[in-house]
Formats: sequence, structure tokens, C-alpha cells
Amino acid sequence: MLIHTRFARALSTNPALHMASSLPHPHLLRPPSSHLRSHLLSPFSSRFLSFSSSPSSTVPNPSTKNFKTATAALLEIGGVKIAKEDVVKEDDPTNNVPDTIYSKIGLQLHRRDNHPLGILKNAIYDYFDTSYSAKFVKFDDLCPIVSVKENFDDVLVPADHVSRSYNDTYYVDSQTVLRCHTSAHQAELLRKGHTHILVTGDVYRRDSIDSTHYPVFHQMEGLRLFSSDEWLGSGMDGTSYAATDLKKLLEGLAKHLFGTVEMRWVDTYFPFTNPSFELEIYFQEKWMEVLGCGVTEQEILGRNGRQDHVAWAFGLGLERLAMVLFDIPDIRLFWTNDQRFTSQFSEGKLGVKFKPFSKFPPCYKDMSFWISDAFTENNLCEVVRGLAGDLVEEVQLIDNFTNKKGMTSHCYRIAYRSMERSLTDEEINQLQWNVREAVQDKLKVVLR
Repeated sequence: MLIHTRFARALSTNPALHMASSLPHPHLLRPPSSHLRSHLLSPFSSRFLSFSSSPSSTVPNPSTKNFKTATAALLEIGGVKIAKEDVVKEDDPTNNVPDTIYSKIGLQLHRRDNHPLGILKNAIYDYFDTSYSAKFVKFDDLCPIVSVKENFDDVLVPADHVSRSYNDTYYVDSQTVLRCHTSAHQAELLRKGHTHILVTGDVYRRDSIDSTHYPVFHQMEGLRLFSSDEWLGSGMDGTSYAATDLKKLLEGLAKHLFGTVEMRWVDTYFPFTNPSFELEIYFQEKWMEVLGCGVTEQEILGRNGRQDHVAWAFGLGLERLAMVLFDIPDIRLFWTNDQRFTSQFSEGKLGVKFKPFSKFPPCYKDMSFWISDAFTENNLCEVVRGLAGDLVEEVQLIDNFTNKKGMTSHCYRIAYRSMERSLTDEEINQLQWNVREAVQDKLKVVLR
């Protein structure tokens, strides 16, 4: 189970974050002080959005043979065939997956050896193969459509946790989601008898819009089990033995990726591990969180037939580390097919510094409106992304106030910028007009 800071720290009581509290959700907690942290780890993080909680017909679990195949063009991931109508269901009130998100399923940037994410993944694989004589079994093609149980319950996410809301998570239906972390596969792999695993994959979270956040990103999590035979002669109990092994391994990984750097461990809290830690390194004249980790909660092991073992787990975000290692300034660049970007990277070349090729200026447009109690910024960002795609660079709240009647106004500044060409005033004006109409219609706000 990867460890996401967001998830671990957010038992919010704000009713606006629980639009559908009866439905689960996944962006493991992120501390308000740092957006970058949110994508840093994997199963330890949480935040998502919520729609109607009314019941609907359950979509077949993609892990079963009955998962529907369609006559239209199909995706196939990990042996599972997926049609668009299996994921995007406009007539299902519990579905909040837009076309733009469906279009990312199956692209699997982490499996491209010449892509920064694939280069980083393979560098981590090399470290584990060397350190553990290839004992770790690697999974990087598991289907991202998982059950609510797999995504939340199996990793001890509380039933009322904010990460289960429709504001943060993409729901296929009331019992099925696009995974929010790679930890969603942990229980199944434990039951199958695996003791050393690395799981890498694309994960999905409704999120804000800026240079470090994107609704689809990539995580890697690691898990290792220990039997009592391994720690009995060490003079330590099982928990201490696992924690010592974990810290030694991850310090070596940080050195493998970043060279000789100063490191420190920070005690923290995650629902799935105890004790729990974050590893920070002093890099480029500042402390930077690299990953979250800890000793796996015994309840998770016991539920999956491994009660006589202890285990450690860690989680990290590939984009987060790749942006630092390759000097990539905007997370949208990972998705571009522009050869001026893709040609700069080669298999096995970790840390080649990206040379910027876009000097195109941003175009700023402001939009003010009176909000309702149901308004959330994630919903706003979904609407803007749905129309502008990767032309939107940032959506930022620049002003808000409440009048004497108790009505609250928000003013957002939207930055549009293409990484590949200059945008014309005409197309941006039309785009902004479309955004205003969609925001008013879908979010039920009153434009000012």
C-alpha cells in the first residue's frame, strides 16, 4: 500500500467535502502546506469528489470474467477488455468520469522506456534487482478499474473519510472507481502469496489545476513480508526489524536516484502503517519529501491470511520525482507527443536535464460568481479541464468575500497557455465564453 500524505491526514468534517458521504472516495490526505506532496506517495493519500449517492445498477467488476466487452473499440489492460461505455456513463448519476479522463486510460506512460517516467521506473527496478537479487515481483499492467472495497476498505480507509467523496475520486458507479492509488491491488496480491512486490500504474484523482497537479499521474508502491524466522535471531521484535530494514533500503534508493545527499526521517501518521515515516532529502538547497512508508498494519495482513508475518510498505509518485530529476517544469509535459520533448530522453539515461522549447506567453482570464453550498473547486477544475484540456495551465482563486446577505463570491483567474504554439485572442475569448456558460450551467452558480 503506498503511502499518501493527503490520505493520512484528512478526516475533514466540512460538509461541503462530503457531498455523497455514503460513497467512498480516494485522494489520501495532503497537507495544506504543500501541493507537491499530494502526488508524492501512492496508497497513502486521499481527496476526491462526490455526486449523487443514489443506488444504481452495479457495473461488473473488471476482475471477473463477466466484465462487459463492447463491440466498439476496446482497450485491453492486464488481460481486461474495457469499452468506453463501461467507464463513461452519462445516464448513471453515480458516474463522474468524463471523456477526457477515459482518453488517458491505457496510455501507460510508465511502460515507455524512452519516457521520463519509464526511465525512472526502470532505475528503481534496477536498484531493487541489485539489492534483493531480483526477489521483487513487478506489476505494471494491472487494470485501473477497481472496486470501492479494493480502493478503500482493504487498506483501512475509514468509511467517512473525505477521500471517498465524489469531489476527489472518479466513480464508475457506486461500487467501482478508477484507482486512486496502486495500493488498491495490495490485498489481492497478498492473498495470492506474494512476499516481495512492486506495483506501478496510472492513478486517478479529481484535483486542482496548476503546474504540479494533473488528474492522472503515476505511482509505485513496494511491499515486503517477513516471517518470524527472519527476525527472531536479531534481538529485535518484528516491527522494529521491518522498520530498520525499510529505512536502510529506502536510504539506498534515495542515494541511487539523487546521489550522496543529506537525509532525515520524519515520523507521521498513515491509516495503513504503524509506525509511519516520511523520508526527506536536502536537494537543491531545500528539504524535499521523497516518499512515505511504514510497517504495515497487522489487520491488513491478518485479513489476507498473513497474520504470522510483519511487512513494510512504501509509496512514491513518479511525476513528483521525475520533475526534480529531469528539471521538467510543468506536469502537462509528460503527456505531450511533441518531438521537441520526447526526443530529449533516452532509455537508461536518468536525470538528463530538460531543455525548454516553449516561450509562448500565458493568457489570463478572470471569472467571478456567487457560489452555492454545494460548490467545490475540484468541480470547477473538472469543468474547465473538460473544455480547455491541456491548454489550461492554472486555475487560481484570487479573491472572495461574503456580503451582508450571506452570499459568497469567488473570483478565479484562469491561465491558458499552449506548450506547443501561440494562442490567438479569438480562440481564447471563445474558450472562456464556453467555460463561463458551462460553469453556470453545471455548477449552478450565478455569474457576476
